Amino acid sequence: MNITPHIPRSARYTIGARIENKFLDLLELSYIAYFSEKDKKIEKILECISILDTLKFLIHVSWEAKFISHKHYEDLAVNLENVGKMFGGWKRNLETLEKKNRTG
Repeated sequence: MNITPHIPRSARYTIGARIENKFLDLLELSYIAYFSEKDKKIEKILECISILDTLKFLIHVSWEAKFISHKHYEDLAVNLENVGKMFGGWKRNLETLEKKNRTG
């Protein structure tokens, strides 16, 4: 998500850069989680969820400070919410498989 051009120059290299770095961290960690060993996947997904929550917070702060428009914030919030649902589903699926393996 290309958010930096929408943030005023005064905040672009502080919170804007932080947001971009968090997006990249999330992308990188989700890639690592996908290819991790089964016993480490849930741990990596939990890290992804934590980064996602931080990203949501930073974007909310940017909106509150009027660095991004309401429309841009709304679009980002909807997309991040969908990503959160995907990570939550992935985590639940792995937990379900793990419980089945323990009992079965």
